[in-house]
Amino acid sequence: MTDRIEVAATELRPLLEEFILWARTNAPDSDPELVGPAALWHRLAFSQDLGTWKRADLRNLMLDRMPKVVEDPDTAADGMLPAIDAYLTFLSMTGRLTEGSDSLTELQAELDDVEDDFVELMEDLIEDAEGDDDDDDEAGDLGDFEPFADELADLATVRLRPDSELAAAARAVPLIAKARDLALWVGSGRRVGEDTLLSDAEVEEALATVGLPRPETDGSLAEAVPQLWNLWNLAVDLEFLEPGEGNTVAVQDDTSEWPFDDDEDVLDAWMLGLHSVDYGDPELPDEDLTMALAGLTRALLVRLLLAGGSRDLGELRQELAEAAAEFDELGADAWQAAGDPLASALDWLAGYGMAEVAGDTVSLTPLGTEGVVHLVDDSDIELDARPAIESMSAHELLVLSAELPEEEADAEFAAWMRLREPSRAAEELLEAAAKDESDALIRVQAASVVGTLGEDAIPAWQEALKESSLRPYAATHLSQLQVPDAPEPTPDDTHWLILDMWTISAGLGRAEFVGSLRDIGPDLLNSLLEVVWKIPHAHVEELLDLISQVHPDKQIAKAARRALFKARSATTP
Repeated sequence: MTDRIEVAATELRPLLEEFILWARTNAPDSDPELVGPAALWHRLAFSQDLGTWKRADLRNLMLDRMPKVVEDPDTAADGMLPAIDAYLTFLSMTGRLTEGSDSLTELQAELDDVEDDFVELMEDLIEDAEGDDDDDDEAGDLGDFEPFADELADLATVRLRPDSELAAAARAVPLIAKARDLALWVGSGRRVGEDTLLSDAEVEEALATVGLPRPETDGSLAEAVPQLWNLWNLAVDLEFLEPGEGNTVAVQDDTSEWPFDDDEDVLDAWMLGLHSVDYGDPELPDEDLTMALAGLTRALLVRLLLAGGSRDLGELRQELAEAAAEFDELGADAWQAAGDPLASALDWLAGYGMAEVAGDTVSLTPLGTEGVVHLVDDSDIELDARPAIESMSAHELLVLSAELPEEEADAEFAAWMRLREPSRAAEELLEAAAKDESDALIRVQAASVVGTLGEDAIPAWQEALKESSLRPYAATHLSQLQVPDAPEPTPDDTHWLILDMWTISAGLGRAEFVGSLRDIGPDLLNSLLEVVWKIPHAHVEELLDLISQVHPDKQIAKAARRALFKARSATTP
């Protein structure tokens, strides 16, 4: 799923860059940087289409999703809603708010409706953060990843399996099926108690529903079934169960559909329950002893990752016992009192599809590797994780390589291309580059790599002539290869290539962009400004606007403003 987040972020980047430029003039009091996380989670959780926004999705985004991911609640409380208002206005004014969306007026009304609740949620987060600062000495547990930060940063590249494979594994996770069954048993509007959620009679029914044995106890049955309550909490995490009004709880409408048909929906659900790994920590009668072993399951996971995915169980048990004793003065006593502290951790990890034990060896599954990589990322610790070469699509390769140093990117391309015939590699790369006409960087990368394949790439280049965004590259390379009957590159093709390079340069920052313009020279730049406005490039208006704002030569800035006016006039109905 890491790759899916990266793909979504890459899809959004050109649109957000254009919005930032638009906001300077049209919404100068807003902070456009606050829009990025909201737009990303809207894309991941609510809509495949960047331009489709619904009132209900907007409410869920602001009141459910953003409180879980916002990094600075203080800033968000003051500026996120105005920034999103500006972003929705930008989408509407530029024609990017699709017909399937609610109207801008309706969306703005929804922002007004959620404002008080959103600010209150941010204030709660601020109070929680202040409380965490007060408790710094008490923060942390055995599962903290920070002590391993350097080792994780130095770890060899972790290769992640494709979403289709991970989704298939997630569909078979036993604990999610049990959580579903429990939620369906709960039903709609079940009243729960204040001291114990369920009566002993209800507990017996619930145990039978999920296949857990009834423990022998002289006391309350509800107090003797921690595994049941872990499943209950997992059902809440997975959004199968939702608290209602008046001490009630209800199953959600789509719970019975698990396992879902769509891979993305499956992985989204599995990720919601990822932090349930903490439910694998031993629970002892003494609360202090229980706390001494808190984080044990995560401590096990990070050690497996650092070892390449597998460890001898005896060695791992000894290492964790020593870590517990060192971490807390009660750690050794807690370890002894638990009997086999790793039993509950391994049971939960196996049940959540993340680990398996074979003989004396415990190993991460592909799903487990994916999960622990996300947990490390949640801790803001650097880790090099990438899709497996053999399962990486051309688009994933291009997106990943755009973020890598040149030597590493070249190595990724070389490894990927060794698995394909050159002609097939060229076809896949150019097809990927054609997916998004606004992504100049992906396009330039693809063309650069395909350009090294020589005559093997001719069929792919000929097919690319049909794509307006790739035609300039195809015509140029076919001409260089002296292919009979190939079209000669036109001036418009050259201007398209220049606009692509300007787009990439603008993405590097103001200094780099101005530097690239100066390299052209004032006379040639003026000549270009007289003609490039005619090119139907996704970023031409944005680039002309940027040149008019940042170029130090007033005459060139003026020429850019004239060109921008012409470009806008040409696109206005």
